[in-house]
This record gives sequence, C-alpha cells and structure tokens, in this order.
Amino acid sequence: MRLMETFGHPAINENLKWYNEPSIWNTSQNQLQIFTDATTDFWQRTHYGFRLDNGHFLGAEFGGDFTLETSVHCDFQHQYDQAGLMIRVSDQCWIKTAVEYEPDEPNKLGVVVTNHGYSDWSTQDVDDTFTSYKLRITRKDSDYQVAWFNAAAGAWTQLRLLHLCDRPVVEAGIYCCSPKEAGFSARFDNLKVE
Repeated sequence: MRLMETFGHPAINENLKWYNEPSIWNTSQNQLQIFTDATTDFWQRTHYGFRLDNGHFLGAEFGGDFTLETSVHCDFQHQYDQAGLMIRVSDQCWIKTAVEYEPDEPNKLGVVVTNHGYSDWSTQDVDDTFTSYKLRITRKDSDYQVAWFNAAAGAWTQLRLLHLCDRPVVEAGIYCCSPKEAGFSARFDNLKVE
C-alpha cells in the first residue's frame, strides 16, 4: 500500500488511525496541527527507569519494504517537546526520530530505538532555530535507515542504521509528545509512504 496524505481536507486518510489521540488537533492550510497533552512520551526503562507509551501517534499498517517521510514544523514550549516519525511493532519494539527541545542547551536531533522493552537514544546537537525539518525512515526487511534532509547539502543525511524486532507488518506514521507540560504545537505538512 502507498499513502500520500497532504492534510488538505478536514477528514484524514481512512487508513490512518490514532494511537493515544490528542485532545486537540485539526487540519488546515494543508497541515495537520497537533497540540500535545501533558506527560506524554514513548520510552521504556533505560537509564530513567520509567515506562511510558502514551505519546500521540497517527499511523497505518504497512508490510514489505517502504520509505516513510514527513515535514515537521515545531513551536516548542517545554523541555523534551518532540515531533517526528515513528515505526511501531508493539509497546516493546519501535523507532522514533525527532528533534527534542532543550531550553538551556542545544536541541537534540535523534533516534530512539526500543527492542525487547529497552530504549536507547542516539543524538546530535542542532541549533535552536532548527524547528522545521524533514525526516525519513526506509525499511528493507527488518532493517531500517533513519535520515534527515540536510538543506545546506541538498541531500539526505543518515542518522542511524538499525535492526528492529522482526514482524511482516508494522505501523508507520507521525508522532509527537510532551513529557512535561501540555501545549506544544507540532505541524506536519504531509505523510508519505511509498
């Protein structure tokens, strides 16, 4: 299945389903805008000890090889606000990639991989003005390449190459969350799977 959602209509593609639907969201001006609920996140155990699986995720089921892509615009408000792409196998096995907001230090462009109920997080610092960005995840069998679009270079730049728990069909889509306070606004221009 292919999908190209440009959020140009009040109703979104019927194949897309919410997991932890946010209290406030809308489509207008060819964007999906989400206002995050408080204390939402996707994380399992590692380092911090807590387990949360209550972030906002909008996705559909896909099998086989595919490329998932989106463009994100963030109006960050509180530490750890984040928005990007996600692949879900289960609450114990998933990938998320996003920019995470840090008010007193550089923001973090990163990837979280959760396998067998434990999360890890790889990051690189980005400038505080880095609030609009493009992300891509490519699946081949059960291997994934995560990348961001480097506008200065005019090319996709790899963030991570990884293997995820094996399953023929996975959920793929966009996500956002606010581990602290509510009110972060994330806007998505599109959601493309091909």
